[in-house]
Amino acid sequence: MKVPDDLKYTEKHEWAKAEGDKVRVGITDFAQHELTDIVYVELPTVGKAYKKGDVLAVVESVKSTSDMFAPVSGTVVEVNKALEERPEAINKDPYGGGWLAVLKVGAPAEMHSLLGPDQYRKHTAK
Repeated sequence: MKVPDDLKYTEKHEWAKAEGDKVRVGITDFAQHELTDIVYVELPTVGKAYKKGDVLAVVESVKSTSDMFAPVSGTVVEVNKALEERPEAINKDPYGGGWLAVLKVGAPAEMHSLLGPDQYRKHTAK
């Protein structure tokens, strides 16, 4: 299981990458592995504001449908439209081409409440 050291994580298996005043988000390698083959993604709406913990997107696999939660509060400024045609990109590259959305951060301090890579590795080892 890949856990990049330059990202932050949630206990519900989302990742967040700080990019200035924005955060790129997606689901972790652990999550995509648990879901198995992803067949559909319901992306958030650009311009919509979310609070930390709100349902941001829905990921459907051959096994189940799962909510993806906003790791921090913010407004969606970009979504990965490529996932509408190729949702399996999440399985192939969850930290690269499989990202879900970019949020303009509303509360930058919330990034400090997320898990670091070592904490996330311990969390998933349970």
